[in-house]
Amino acid sequence: MQIGIPRESLAGETRVAATPKSVAQLIKLGYTVAVEKGAGAHASYPDEQYAQAGAEVVDAAAAWGADIVTKINPPTDAEIKLTKAGAILISLIAAPRSPELLDKLAKQGLTVLAMDSVPRISRAQSLDVISSMANIGGYRAVVEAAHEFGSFFTGQVTAAGKVPPARVFVSGAGVAGLSAIGTARALGAIVRATDIRAEVAEQVESMGAEFVAVQAEAQKSADGYAQEASEDYAAAAAKMYAEQVKDADIVITTALIPGKPAPRLLTEEMVASMKPGSVIVDMAAGTGGNVAGSKPDELVVTANGVKIVGYTDLPGRLPTQASQLYATNIVNLMKLLTPEKDGQVVFDWEDVVQRGMAVVTDGEITWPPPKVAVSAAPLTPTPPPPAPPKEEKKPRDPRITYTVAGICAAALLALFWVSPVGLLSHFMVFMLSVVVGYYVIGNVSHSLHTPLMSVTNAISGIIIVGSLVGLTQSQTASGTSIPIVILAVAGILLASINVFGGFTVTQRMLKMFKKG
Repeated sequence: MQIGIPRESLAGETRVAATPKSVAQLIKLGYTVAVEKGAGAHASYPDEQYAQAGAEVVDAAAAWGADIVTKINPPTDAEIKLTKAGAILISLIAAPRSPELLDKLAKQGLTVLAMDSVPRISRAQSLDVISSMANIGGYRAVVEAAHEFGSFFTGQVTAAGKVPPARVFVSGAGVAGLSAIGTARALGAIVRATDIRAEVAEQVESMGAEFVAVQAEAQKSADGYAQEASEDYAAAAAKMYAEQVKDADIVITTALIPGKPAPRLLTEEMVASMKPGSVIVDMAAGTGGNVAGSKPDELVVTANGVKIVGYTDLPGRLPTQASQLYATNIVNLMKLLTPEKDGQVVFDWEDVVQRGMAVVTDGEITWPPPKVAVSAAPLTPTPPPPAPPKEEKKPRDPRITYTVAGICAAALLALFWVSPVGLLSHFMVFMLSVVVGYYVIGNVSHSLHTPLMSVTNAISGIIIVGSLVGLTQSQTASGTSIPIVILAVAGILLASINVFGGFTVTQRMLKMFKKG
């Protein structure tokens, strides 16, 4: 079967549904690939690279006449007429908002797989175009905000004065929101974020941002996407937003509800309360907008000097990377549809992934698909079993402690009685060394313990040398001093274990940083 890659006709679209790398991968699956001339020009993929990868560079009619057509944006009426009956179309469709488009695709006798209808389950993550494009969009939203913002993101102390770090507030901690948080943190900003799903607080905090909770009953998501908020939650959230945006320099809103208009989060009064020069990036401007006053694909400056960015083509502003990620999603889908790698599509409508993406099947509308129990659904926690009653420990008899201490003291005195005169002074030095060493080593960070091994190895080497010297001096006028011999041998043994053990552990840790 042949896969056609047409050039995107939507005004301002810079992405392409396949790259030279993905073309080579599709050919390995047994397909032939036809790419329309100039399809990848805006994404820095010239026709020569496609040809070198094994694709055939053709005109628009040949690309649309392929057995399988993959593209990004929904097809126009003219493009639908170029497809042949029984062909497979793979693209973004926006099925909940496009009933008329589904009718036209069905009348053409197509089978249509919507890349924006991938079920949100773990097995389908490699096909999830929404997530891959949202990741790029969140990154680009911060870049656009930095471009419009008149100051640094990171704080600086210079000879000319101190520059405070920018304060960024992110609404929504999905893929786009987390990407925006990570980018803003990387630029040095102080970041706060909120989300209707309380379970994402740990993800926000793990990226170095502060999670701002809404003082209302937490909302739960059954499919991994944000849901409409209750009236009580919306009222509490409005109060929180009014407090947060007042102090923010940058606000990025990412709230979307699949198949419905974007929820309004920031009112005109909230925008008016922000400082002049502040920037708002409304990533939902194309579906109604989260911010009052935002306009799709426009930069709006309010009366108080707040800039509202409503660009809807954020992923397309990084066309090379966006095309590569989209093309990878397509390749992963074709791997699923080509189990034998023989260039033949085999549908399995029992597979929830394929069935969930199929909005039109052989000229019949099959949207919406059956509901799928997804992994994002919150699990009901199982209460832990009751802990067994703890047995009360009887207090230790102090007489035993005193008896053991007395025996140890008597043994120590007996050792000093039969030992040479100089042992007592050496023993005092040893005890002081133990005390000092304990406090020095105990206060060293764990991350520095491996470099510290070199120091302990050096100390152990001194101990070995001292023990050897002690052995040479164990011969006295009255004969061999057995206590000195015992202590010297013990010192050599223990210090040698420490030296060889230190070298072994250090070598193992160094191997962790070697490639291969």
